[in-house]
Amino acid sequence: MELVTDLHLHSRFSRAVSQKMNLVNMYIYGKKKGINLLSVADFTHPIWFKEIKSQLEEVGSGIYKIKDKEKIDQENNFANKPYLGPYFFLSTEIACIYSENGKVHKIHNLIMSPDLSVAEKINKTLSSQGFNLTADGRPILGATSRNLYDLLLSIDDRIIIIPCHVWTPWFSLYGSKSGYDSVDDCFGDYSKYIYAIETGLSSDPNMNWRIKELKDRSIVSSSDAHSLEKMAREATVFKTRLPGKFSDLSYKDMVAAFKKDKNGKLEIAYTIEFYPEEGKYHYTGHRLCGISYSPEDVKIKGKICPVCKRELTVGVMDRVEELAGGPDTSLFEKDENGVVWVKDKQGIRPSYVSIVPLLEVIREAIGVNSISDKVTIIYDKLIDSLAPEFELLLKTPLSEIEKVAGREVAIAVKKVRERDLKIEPGFDGEFGKVDIDVKIEEAKKIKDETRDQMGFGF
Repeated sequence: MELVTDLHLHSRFSRAVSQKMNLVNMYIYGKKKGINLLSVADFTHPIWFKEIKSQLEEVGSGIYKIKDKEKIDQENNFANKPYLGPYFFLSTEIACIYSENGKVHKIHNLIMSPDLSVAEKINKTLSSQGFNLTADGRPILGATSRNLYDLLLSIDDRIIIIPCHVWTPWFSLYGSKSGYDSVDDCFGDYSKYIYAIETGLSSDPNMNWRIKELKDRSIVSSSDAHSLEKMAREATVFKTRLPGKFSDLSYKDMVAAFKKDKNGKLEIAYTIEFYPEEGKYHYTGHRLCGISYSPEDVKIKGKICPVCKRELTVGVMDRVEELAGGPDTSLFEKDENGVVWVKDKQGIRPSYVSIVPLLEVIREAIGVNSISDKVTIIYDKLIDSLAPEFELLLKTPLSEIEKVAGREVAIAVKKVRERDLKIEPGFDGEFGKVDIDVKIEEAKKIKDETRDQMGFGF
């Protein structure tokens, strides 16, 4: 059994987050997307925490379900769909902003709690230390990452920290503007408890495979979603080693997978990735000056903006090159569904697959500039008729997608599976731009492939 998880997202109580981000809507969209296990997010916020306690009930140790599940399923035509979840678990993002050795560090950390009672202790302890938990669902603490971990372990030694979006220039462990050069520099004696890091949107696993200190750590991916549509744009997929029901699994099993415990019930099977070029900080540049540099450009032109003469915001690709201790070890393999997977030549790391969210695929296919009503109608029709989003993007036969949504959408899905895209890389806070070049004449290829599968090929 595979479990698609989104470990990191936000509620409506975090800054710049959609007001639609409540537990019921998160459940509904999680169902549409094919997410089995979803972070509740922002559990440090007192009002949100009350909602979590009142709307969820525990089904396994640290695993929760929404109380009105049957009613919600009935109202949204989910009742007859044999699909697991989404269930919920407890994680939240905390921003540590502090000065150390003459430099300001802004480190975002994902805190994972084994259950609601421990989460409540975390909230009470942070409040007693004078930290303001009401201002934002992602609270800002004037504490070092080391001091935070020390405080959390004094509450319960099952709590773990996963550094968030570790390459983002301004708010991360390796960030070019406010980070460190190593896990040890950031966490000191507590680095031995950092079992995993989160890639973030502007990097993918093979970029992280090149960092020597990450060799024995798990590399996970999450959405950091601020809206329902963005949920699970990146995800971590676990597989179960032992047969059993979902209620048999627990928070402890997830942590064992992060630790790569070979005797655990779960292990990380693969991750689902945003194309890193789409991320806001993939290239080096200045958004306001319109300057965007690839690593090759930086080697020639340097890191000073030719327009304003200030230092450019160093992007993730350049930062990885600064810290990398080894070559790219990735290779590409296509599966029976035409999906290109990225694998580690050394066989050490789980594979990954890159996707474009289905709403964006449809938008590109029908040639509109925004997620219009027409796009959402096609999206819902595909979900209702065929399968959740991830299954549609990675497994559903193209011929079935064509029957429901038309040739252009089927071609666009095919191109995403094959990594046949053009992407203008993002830089300095500007998202990259994806171009899925759908040509009508390519529709014949899908029909020919369908004929071959049925035995009519020549």
